[in-house]
Amino acid sequence: MSSSNLPSTQRGNSAHDTTLCVDDLRDALSTHGITLPSLRVDLPSFAGTYQPSAGLVALGNCNVATARRLARALRREVPPPSRSPLDVEVVAVPKALQGLRRTVRRYLDAPCADVQLCVTELVGNVIRHVGEGVSVRVRVARTDGGRIRVEVTDPEAQALPVLLPATDDAEVGRGLALIDAVTVRWGVEQGVEKTVWCELAEEE
Repeated sequence: MSSSNLPSTQRGNSAHDTTLCVDDLRDALSTHGITLPSLRVDLPSFAGTYQPSAGLVALGNCNVATARRLARALRREVPPPSRSPLDVEVVAVPKALQGLRRTVRRYLDAPCADVQLCVTELVGNVIRHVGEGVSVRVRVARTDGGRIRVEVTDPEAQALPVLLPATDDAEVGRGLALIDAVTVRWGVEQGVEKTVWCELAEEE
């Protein structure tokens, strides 16, 4: 439905919300010394009564919610990421890896290619060295130190990962070498089961 077909009160409320949103975004940008003439959030004016148009958040051209989110980010008002860990059990088979990557991306809601790599490589190691079809527990959590911790638990406590020097043509051993390269640290916890874990700095 076009704005011209909306009831006058609804059009008025939408226009008012947009104006407030533009003002909020402009103020947030100004605290960083930023104006964005090219996006028409703030246009140069020599007339004291001139009011810049909505531009970036014009009705029908952009998303007001996006502009509000940007304003909060500029003010460092973005709600803190969830501290509840991602904790899932999956059957260790190759076709499960792509779904795990998507699940991790949705949970972190941020760039996380290295985290996805670690999850898929650790589960891949279970497939290669323990066997397909075993149940594994995958846990991903943000830590208080600003890192992301990945844990993969499988039932075979004695099948320990070993970091080997991997050559370019090596068919095995490269997964753990990749994990060693992208993580801050990694290790193994043994009990009735085995948990291989690693910690990464959060990506920018």
